[in-house]
Amino acid sequence: MDCMGEVLRGSWGVGCWCMYPRLTGAEAHGMGSQQRRKAMTTLARRRRAPGLLAFEDEEPVGWIAIAPRTELKRIENSRATPQVDDEEVWVIPCITVRPSARGRGIALALIRAAVAYAAKQGAPAVEAYPRAGSARTSDDNAYFGTEPLFRRAGFKVVRKALKRHGNWVARVTMRAASPKRRAR
Repeated sequence: MDCMGEVLRGSWGVGCWCMYPRLTGAEAHGMGSQQRRKAMTTLARRRRAPGLLAFEDEEPVGWIAIAPRTELKRIENSRATPQVDDEEVWVIPCITVRPSARGRGIALALIRAAVAYAAKQGAPAVEAYPRAGSARTSDDNAYFGTEPLFRRAGFKVVRKALKRHGNWVARVTMRAASPKRRAR
């Protein structure tokens, strides 16, 4: 967990511990940073990992969350990310790379590794809900990735951005079939 903490330090993730998409609003409201870290530690002890870390030499430089959509309560219940169909997809809800390691392809490598990991776990496809378009954004708003980044990783848009409500960020639904399924 210390390695994950190093990646998240100085960003939105230091308080979230990538638990936000896994919790309902009421659950999230009742948990502080230390409780979220403890909850992520519990998830990390399971046989199936809640995400993947990227390292350069011995230094942790990136994190990507990956899980079946049904385990991501916030995503399952959100009007911003409704299901496209009945496919039992896995989802990448967030990705982050330390500022000192950006621009070297780490995010792209993490996405590809997450798709491969999900395929090994039996996922038929992986979805993501990145920011629509290619406009630059601040780091704190980039944790769910960008449309061009996921395109480079082989994802295709399966639903265009929905009509925005309130402070929603326009997001597209993108999907990549598992490598096993693409080979058929």
